[in-house]
Amino acid sequence: MAAKKIYLSSPTMHGEEQKFVKEAFDTNWVAPLGPNVNAFEKELADYVGISHASALSAGTAAIHLALKILGVGEGDVVFVSSLTFSATCNPIVYEKAVPVFIDSEEETWNMDPAALRLAFEKYPNPKAVIVVHLYGTPAKLDEIMAICEEHHVPLIEDAAESLGSTYKGKYTGTFGKIGIYSFNGNKIITTSGGGMLVSADEEITKKATFLATQARDAARHYQHSQIGYNYRMSNVTAGIGRGQMLHLDEHKARKKEIYRQYEEAFRDIPEITLNPLNKDGDANCWLTGMVIAKGCKVTPDDVMDALEAENIESRPVWKPMHLQPVFAEYDFITANGEGQSVSADIFERGLCLPSDVKNTAEDMELIIKTVRRCFGR
Repeated sequence: MAAKKIYLSSPTMHGEEQKFVKEAFDTNWVAPLGPNVNAFEKELADYVGISHASALSAGTAAIHLALKILGVGEGDVVFVSSLTFSATCNPIVYEKAVPVFIDSEEETWNMDPAALRLAFEKYPNPKAVIVVHLYGTPAKLDEIMAICEEHHVPLIEDAAESLGSTYKGKYTGTFGKIGIYSFNGNKIITTSGGGMLVSADEEITKKATFLATQARDAARHYQHSQIGYNYRMSNVTAGIGRGQMLHLDEHKARKKEIYRQYEEAFRDIPEITLNPLNKDGDANCWLTGMVIAKGCKVTPDDVMDALEAENIESRPVWKPMHLQPVFAEYDFITANGEGQSVSADIFERGLCLPSDVKNTAEDMELIIKTVRRCFGR
């Protein structure tokens, strides 16, 4: 086993982060408010080209507040991508609402517009739709937005994995009524933890900030007319985010280069296909995924075991939410008829390859050599 650990996607610090964090300490602004929070909100909003943002403790908190602000409550139906991490869906259940999981399509691995149409036929009055841009690849936003607009249902974009990705020249997270980003440790930029809710509607982000600071009314005494949450980002972690923002484009370029390296390295192995990129978008390639051809004797576990033996981290593709025990009671809509769903097929045949921006040429060579060896190359 190699002595050095090669990670799937770990935090990459550059130094500028310390300047902003030091400033927070030097000025004693270490609370969940302060100049770094305000500046981080503005800098991120300016980057993605949207007018308003609210910095929060996690992307999950942002999704929860998005649902609250849109009035999602007990018994309401919310359509949501099945092929995602559970954090996308858990807040629906926090509000005692009903998730209805939508299958993926093969061209981007994201929410299938055809399945979404079928969902509207079965459940004509959902309260919201949550679309996920999986692994940084934009979904088919034109089709999904058109369906939502036709039914007058608001769209929430879970852009947790896709900060920096664009669809037809516009940044993901800025198409829906509300967009959310994550700065978890493995994301393209990190604040160690944290998230952001963005919207073109100032009232929405004002409401998010209000709810995130315990919904304290504008009174001299402590007065609360609504239930609030302790969801605000701290001035310290926002400082990390400001330093990271300076390197977002650099991280994106490196992630894309890693995808291209894998694409070239496995071109002669017909059993390997990488996660598809939306031809109408520019993905940040947060993680490079691969699927193994049907009927191939090599399994995802075989590849992951071989990588692990070399001290290289890899991961399975997300297990779809409709297959999770905790969500077993909820409906799942696929356009695939009676056959296997697209998302389940991707899960069974797929894995995620190391996509760390710190991967050296030697790291990439070892990863590629190890994967190729599994296929007798």
